Amino acid sequence: MRIRIVGGGPAGLYLAYLLAGQDAGHEIDLWEQNPKGATFGFGVVFSDQALGFLKDDDPGTHDLIAPEMERWRDLRINHAGRTVTLDGIGFAAIGRHRLLDLLAARLETTAVRPRWGERIEGAALLDGADIVVGADGVNSVVRQAADFGTDNRPLANRFAWFGVEKPFDALTQTFRRTEKGFFNAHHYRFQPDRSTFIVECDPATHAAYGFEGMGEDESARICAEIFADVLDGRPLLTNKSNWRQFPRLSNDRWSVGNAVLIGDALRTAHFSIGSGTRLALEDAIALADAIGEVGRDAPAALALFEERRRPIVEKLVAAANASAAWYEDFPAHMALDPHDLAWSYISRSGRVDPDRLAKLSPEFVAAYRAAKDGTVDKEGMARGGTS
Repeated sequence: MRIRIVGGGPAGLYLAYLLAGQDAGHEIDLWEQNPKGATFGFGVVFSDQALGFLKDDDPGTHDLIAPEMERWRDLRINHAGRTVTLDGIGFAAIGRHRLLDLLAARLETTAVRPRWGERIEGAALLDGADIVVGADGVNSVVRQAADFGTDNRPLANRFAWFGVEKPFDALTQTFRRTEKGFFNAHHYRFQPDRSTFIVECDPATHAAYGFEGMGEDESARICAEIFADVLDGRPLLTNKSNWRQFPRLSNDRWSVGNAVLIGDALRTAHFSIGSGTRLALEDAIALADAIGEVGRDAPAALALFEERRRPIVEKLVAAANASAAWYEDFPAHMALDPHDLAWSYISRSGRVDPDRLAKLSPEFVAAYRAAKDGTVDKEGMARGGTS
């Protein structure tokens, strides 16, 4: 089968590797408009559950990536001068550059040779292939070449993706109020001496600071001042760290003709649940499996991919959208005391009820009950408080 993959991020690299190992008769070409190794941002995070799928489906790739990851068992909330620890919430992280290097090295063991720094568009995009895979992100040229029924609505909050040469010992959420507005920082280490530091603010705060049109270095300086205590006075590092609005993107149709979408080209999942890269890799596995099962019947393969994968994706995206909605209103949540804010935060996606949380985080639940006179009802509502 002739398969063209557009996009050399995690989804595209991994899909090319899987397909090359599946059938030596596949003719696979991969196009990536950027030079090899060019990417923005710093670390990407996975939950323990997210890593479990990769270990089950592809232990070889899991065993290549896993030793490179930083791991921790707790999640922390910094709010109103206090720190609340949520125990037992396991995560791991890896540098985005390093992840791409590992996946590219995996692909180099096959006959596929990516076309780095080459852009494909126009009639050549969809012609001459049995399947064209759009693995080219939010601004997908494959998605723009056909009518997938796309809905792309940016969220209101702004965020900038920085880094810092400081290793935080847990995934941490730091909430901060200044004279001009409200901020939240998502920070976690992705290598022994370096961490991701994503700064988020609401539209009013973004405007009050004049971030619109401000260069990334000046934005980094201001944000480093706001979070100076957390950063121990260290500067924030930049890598295309412009202020963005998160795009909540979905498509009614996953495939049109011979074209199919995966990863962020297909749908986005808010960064607050750490599932974007997971979804991209899982998409690649599911599409490769579908192609492998149907032989050379491309339409049947694309239909099977969507039939199996859509219900799973929709559940994760629903959780991501619920999490995004919580963050869109985070200044209001900051009116809560630290324990109530932590409870509200951990239950924001609707996937963690009080009974499950008691099993996952017994120390946090005990501390919460103690802070709230020992009473939490089944809805997670504290007497005298809100969650």
